[in-house]
Amino acid sequence: MDLNALRKAASGISATLDAMATKKVSDIDAPKDAFGHEELAAAIADFCDRWNIGVSHLASDGAQVTDRLNHCVKSYETAEQHIQISVQGILQSSSGADPGAS
Repeated sequence: MDLNALRKAASGISATLDAMATKKVSDIDAPKDAFGHEELAAAIADFCDRWNIGVSHLASDGAQVTDRLNHCVKSYETAEQHIQISVQGILQSSSGADPGAS
């Protein structure tokens, strides 16, 4: 398992979520009179509202993916540590050091 790849994926998702947080779709929304047409203004407002909901869900899902990737990395690291300890225990039996290990 390439733990660095998992770490990079989690970091990349976090960076994307941070970038998304600085630019909101509502920033392109404008007062209705700026569009010069009532129905166009309403359509744009509706689009922005729906888009913000979608982005909010995407950000929530992305944060969960990041958390799960980080949890996987920690789980793999813990498992590797336990395996190393077990192997060391096998190699260093009660009769002394394993002569084949050197």
